[in-house]
Amino acid sequence: MPPPATANLGYTPPDGGWGWVVVFAAFISIGFSYAFPKSLTVYFKEIQEYFGASYSEIAWVSSVMLASMYAAGPISSALVNRYGSRPVVMVGGILVGVGMVSASFGTSIVHLYICVGVIGGFGLALNLQPSLTIIGTYFQAKRPLANGLAMTGSPVVLFTLAPLNQYLFDSYGWRGSFLILGGIVLNCCVAGSLMRPVKKTVVSKTEPSECHEKEAAGSPRTEDSSKSQSSLLFETLMDLVGAKRFSSAVGLCTIIECGPVLLGPPMSGALVDVFGDYKYMYYVCGVFMLVPGIYFFVMHYYNYRKLEEERHRAAVEMRTAEDTVHLNINQK
Repeated sequence: MPPPATANLGYTPPDGGWGWVVVFAAFISIGFSYAFPKSLTVYFKEIQEYFGASYSEIAWVSSVMLASMYAAGPISSALVNRYGSRPVVMVGGILVGVGMVSASFGTSIVHLYICVGVIGGFGLALNLQPSLTIIGTYFQAKRPLANGLAMTGSPVVLFTLAPLNQYLFDSYGWRGSFLILGGIVLNCCVAGSLMRPVKKTVVSKTEPSECHEKEAAGSPRTEDSSKSQSSLLFETLMDLVGAKRFSSAVGLCTIIECGPVLLGPPMSGALVDVFGDYKYMYYVCGVFMLVPGIYFFVMHYYNYRKLEEERHRAAVEMRTAEDTVHLNINQK
């Protein structure tokens, strides 16, 4: 069995030290990237009434933001490969801050699409991919644990932002809240400043086999360390393509996610506008969740059957070859 692609780094990752500071920085950056668009829904009802928008129109705000974040994945990956994670994350934090501050002066719903959706979403893309990529440069044996800890930033930040946004909304309204959030999200720049490039220690020519054995021994811990689906996805992707191509692979994965996150919220809002009831939206969401689950269940069963047939066929071919050899020996 060939070694995992992540073993071919060309240097020995520190697996600790400043790497844990990088994990904390990624915790903040990833947390804002995933939680920030979801937390803004607190303001949607007030914004909808202020601009006289429909449910589907207001849903486009978070939809465009998420779609921009995912669609800009390849651009973010290219920038990481060219300049490294630190400057890209810091620029991303500035863009999100500028987008939120500009949105606080918005005069139409389209203004929010551009400032919050496009500018803010692009800034979040510059926060997400670099944070995922840099962990793979600092960790090898402990990478599943590091990825799992970094991905917990999403629920923790969402748990914090939800009540904070409610308090800001009650105290300052949606315009004042957006202005304050523009300052809060600049903490991503602080997180980016902590992501200094790893000091690479080149391995000797006799060491790769040992690295392969350690990586193979450490890889089963993925199930224990990566509890969330996203963490497991990125960990598996790292094993498949390796650290050198991981940023590009993440960019391609996120751009595939762009379509569903762009169209899903407006479609849900349109259902509410048409039927005047939320239950039909939940029915449709349930169907969309159920169908892929059934598909994966059936395909897993089909895959296991095919594997069993291949193993059986290989065993039959091996026995046939052995019988042929024995027959030739007896004839001689």
